[in-house]
Amino acid sequence: MVKIRVEAEIRPTENPKKVEQAVRNVFDPETIKVEERGNIKVLVAESRSYRSLLKLHSLLRQERILDASRKILKKGVKGNIVVFHIHKQAAYVGRLTFATERGESPLGPITFIIETKNPKELIDWLTPKTERGKPLWEKEIPKD
Repeated sequence: MVKIRVEAEIRPTENPKKVEQAVRNVFDPETIKVEERGNIKVLVAESRSYRSLLKLHSLLRQERILDASRKILKKGVKGNIVVFHIHKQAAYVGRLTFATERGESPLGPITFIIETKNPKELIDWLTPKTERGKPLWEKEIPKD
């Protein structure tokens, strides 16, 4: 079973609807809500299906960043959890750019926290190895 949680801080200067749109451009959540964490608002989107990652899967191919993305996803594996961050502003305009360092996304990143029995299977599906920019394989979507 997979548990996917996507979080994005809503800064005081940001329109919450735009933050939600940025998340929805890269992820299809089953639920979405805003949590208050002290004086900070955080949009939290969740799903229990790999299908919710199909937009991300598609954008990775559109942007032609499979190799770089594969390395980032592999670095984000800790046990059965994969964590990575993408730029909120890029996501809002339908693009995909990873934020690898703190502060790299000025308004804060969109953070993916994916708990799965098999992180390798997830990474192989999202970001297959490539040769000359072409995927060496395309795996079927993992079973939920």
